[in-house]
Amino acid sequence: MKTDTELKRDVNAELSWDPAVQSTAIGVAVKGGVVTLTGHLDTYAEKEAATRAVRRVAGVKAIAIELDVKLSAQHQRGDTDIATSAEQALKWNTSVPVEAIRLMVDHGWVTLQGEVEWEFQRRSAEKAIRPLMGVLGISNEIKLRVRPQPAELAKKIEEALTRQALREARQIEVSVDGSTVKLAGTVHSWQERDAAQGVAWSAPGVRSVINELNIA
Repeated sequence: MKTDTELKRDVNAELSWDPAVQSTAIGVAVKGGVVTLTGHLDTYAEKEAATRAVRRVAGVKAIAIELDVKLSAQHQRGDTDIATSAEQALKWNTSVPVEAIRLMVDHGWVTLQGEVEWEFQRRSAEKAIRPLMGVLGISNEIKLRVRPQPAELAKKIEEALTRQALREARQIEVSVDGSTVKLAGTVHSWQERDAAQGVAWSAPGVRSVINELNIA
């Protein structure tokens, strides 16, 4: 197991390695495997890139994001321009049923609303907006449409975890309450945690996933 000092070193190295991250603007603190990022960044996309970089580091148990986005002069845009660009970005994204999504922009903060069939469509809509110039943050309020739920849903999710060769599949407990899936147990990395959550979201009829998987 890594010490906090070793983990901080690895996090700083990963932030420096990622060309999408301005690592010199980010402060890193580690305590008990929990990484805290602080600082001010120029874009929302960079904030998300920094978060993804930390999640790639082995040994990170949790992440506290205390990064502020303060747009530089060249990145500032009016809400009308942001809304126009966001609508265009959604239209160009083939994963997103654009007619089912509404968006609002308030001082650079984009709110997405509507209803889609699948979680990947919900995530794709947010991903399309994330890199746009002028965006300070995103509230994803898109809901999932009610779908028929197959019998033995928990068993089917467990089979999918095993089929996709997740190393910790046998240590993941899956429980279902209505359209909500709960994952519990222990995995070795954020990648495994995210992969297990993705498997649960891929099951038909699932409208929410509670991920209580711990990282060893």
